Amino acid sequence: MTSYQAPDTSTIDKILDHAHFDAQGLVAAITQSAEADGAVLMMAWMNREALRETLATGKVCYYSRSRQQLWRKGETSGQRQELVSARLDCDGDAVLLLVRQTGVACHTGRRSCFYHEVVPEGLRDTEAPRISPEALYAKHV
Repeated sequence: MTSYQAPDTSTIDKILDHAHFDAQGLVAAITQSAEADGAVLMMAWMNREALRETLATGKVCYYSRSRQQLWRKGETSGQRQELVSARLDCDGDAVLLLVRQTGVACHTGRRSCFYHEVVPEGLRDTEAPRISPEALYAKHV
């Protein structure tokens, strides 16, 4: 697994121009582990500034719709994401981020946000929290 190498500013601008942000100025960002298991860790949103920062620094940054501000993954929990590779889909309206995840990705203390499995009886949790949310956020607040 190679380390991410940031493009220059001019190239980042061209990449951003290729991305198709929605009416709210957002693009869906799917985050996947760059480790051998390739686990899908989470889905979040990025605005142009968040995608620019991610591509320029290699440290994943999202846009929080609820807080209406940039959300630098791990700034309150310590559960950071280091970019290994970024890809746009064929339409440019979704971004796939391959990352090295420090700790858990989900705010519930689970490795992945995708832990609710659909079964005939309804939903079943596929994993228990690895750390309580209270412990997760108490460390870095």
